[in-house]
Amino acid sequence: MSFCSRTAVIAGLAAVCTPWLAAPCAAQATFRGDPAHTGVYAGNGPRVLGGVAWKFATGGRILSSPVFDKGAVYFGSDDQNVYSVNVETGEQNWKFPTHGAVASTPAVDSGLLVITSCDGYIYALDAAKGTLRWKFKTGGERRFEAKGLHGNQPSNQTFWDPWDIFLSSPVIGQGAVFAGSGDGHVYALDQWTGALRWKFKTGDVVHSSPAYEAGTIYVGSWDSYLYALEAATGLEKWRFKTGEDGANHNQVGFQGSPAISGGVVYVGCRDSHMYAVDAGSGKEKWSFPTQGSWVVGSPAVAGGLILFGTSDSNLFHALDAATGKPAYQVQDNFFLFSSPAVASDVVYIGKMNGGLEALDLKTGKQLWEFQTEASRANREMVLKPDRSRNDAMMFRPSDYGGVAGVDRIFNLGSVASSPLVVNGKVYFGSTDGYLYALR
Repeated sequence: MSFCSRTAVIAGLAAVCTPWLAAPCAAQATFRGDPAHTGVYAGNGPRVLGGVAWKFATGGRILSSPVFDKGAVYFGSDDQNVYSVNVETGEQNWKFPTHGAVASTPAVDSGLLVITSCDGYIYALDAAKGTLRWKFKTGGERRFEAKGLHGNQPSNQTFWDPWDIFLSSPVIGQGAVFAGSGDGHVYALDQWTGALRWKFKTGDVVHSSPAYEAGTIYVGSWDSYLYALEAATGLEKWRFKTGEDGANHNQVGFQGSPAISGGVVYVGCRDSHMYAVDAGSGKEKWSFPTQGSWVVGSPAVAGGLILFGTSDSNLFHALDAATGKPAYQVQDNFFLFSSPAVASDVVYIGKMNGGLEALDLKTGKQLWEFQTEASRANREMVLKPDRSRNDAMMFRPSDYGGVAGVDRIFNLGSVASSPLVVNGKVYFGSTDGYLYALR
């Protein structure tokens, strides 16, 4: 336990250690399919692409990942709304307005949907009706920022990071909601009332999504630490330090989220590594370097493999979970920010060039790839004929801070949303504003 293991702020008697938080959490509709965020879904998805079953239009980009519960798909959009859509027909059940972009993934448990918004609130809605049950005001949202970020000039000027595109997605642990915030805190709220149980202060923005298992919350921060917190009290059990690029703040901290399996926490970092950390002690078991490329998405854990994509190197990795040694890798043609989903023997992952691809779990062989219409149009010539990056057209000398370049990529209908697999179909959002259902 570290010297600052008492940094949680506890609100009232509700935060005392309670037996129900020590029990494993039941499966729920949440980011990555379960509270441990393993990215594994029951049943089969399409091994052969049968086409678009339906697509649902929103008024903004979709970075949120869809979840499924009781016949409905739930997700958020940059148009500031939360949506419920019929899983079979794609027809809208309801939408709920917030006052900010909803770039997080909902958690649904016992008829309650919880989600975060860029307006700085955590919302709880009736999942069946879309009506407000409660909302909690955090200290406010913001993106990660640093001086001279990504080599921008002047070097002493603070820039916000246009690649910090996701909000922290909540997880529910038998009576409590846990979520990170741009105000640098991790929050624990009563599931039914929204009352604050505790909050824990980190050193920077928290857009990593907490994972929950056996009474412990695991979450990363842009301060370059992975934290293990007691779910009942918010007290720190341990913290794990990763590397950082002090010169340019180019590759530092946690943008992605951890996955827990077999007593090990697997998590990627902007310092260009995938880590395996002992869940009990916080000691490193192994680390795998990713050739100077960020690991933005969360890993999937399936079949003894750790599966994830990288940014600049455009690589999809499959590592042996026990040793961190490569099982195989797939050279892709564009950034991979999406988190992979596994159903049976197929892996699904989104690509920032507007593709969603299916890979064989054992070999990494591509089974099929779907392209959004905006990607095929390639109006700003961001893609080369082989659909790889045309860097000269993507990032231009006149761009300020890389913002315009990120917009050009998003205009391709990028798939940063993580896929959901239900009843033989795969569902995902795109920055073209559509939620897709593929069969």
